[in-house]
Amino acid sequence: MNFTRTSIHDVVIIEPTVHGDSRGYFVETFRQDKLEEFLGYKINFCQDNESKSSKGVLRGLHYQLHPAAQTKLVRVIQGRVLDVAVDIRKNSLTFGQHVAVELSSENKKQLLVPRGFAHGFVVLEDDTIFAYKVDNYYSPENDRGIAFNDPSLNINWILNHDELNLSPKDTKQPLLKSTNDLFEFGVDYYA
Repeated sequence: MNFTRTSIHDVVIIEPTVHGDSRGYFVETFRQDKLEEFLGYKINFCQDNESKSSKGVLRGLHYQLHPAAQTKLVRVIQGRVLDVAVDIRKNSLTFGQHVAVELSSENKKQLLVPRGFAHGFVVLEDDTIFAYKVDNYYSPENDRGIAFNDPSLNINWILNHDELNLSPKDTKQPLLKSTNDLFEFGVDYYA
């Protein structure tokens, strides 16, 4: 496995080694020991989630507040998405900045989205299956979001606005500057 830090230090791209031949391929998609060694802290995933979506579906930008904050390890099993992580840690040097990475069944890349980040993705192919691990259980009372089209974030979702399909919840999320439900940079949300 190859681990690469992105332009936002805490967001990590993981590229597993694919062993292939004429019969197909084998890949280790997760190694807790290697991930923890790279990160320098313990992580305990407790729940796996999966969604199937059509082209144009946009899910996000979502996060959960502390003490239910979540780290996500995301990947695509079938199809292709543009995956986005937004730094929502007040006083961070990268506050309001984002990382966008194409994840696909072809490239097998994964993205580690740590606590303190909002996360979303847009589906670029029909019948895309998106899977992710989280290190905290879903908590409806701590569920929050940021508007996917917040102009201050300047996210290029690749598809035109009229091609997007959002849930009613995701069409009503606040702008980043309008929410007080954020994280503080420098606070250890893993303690």
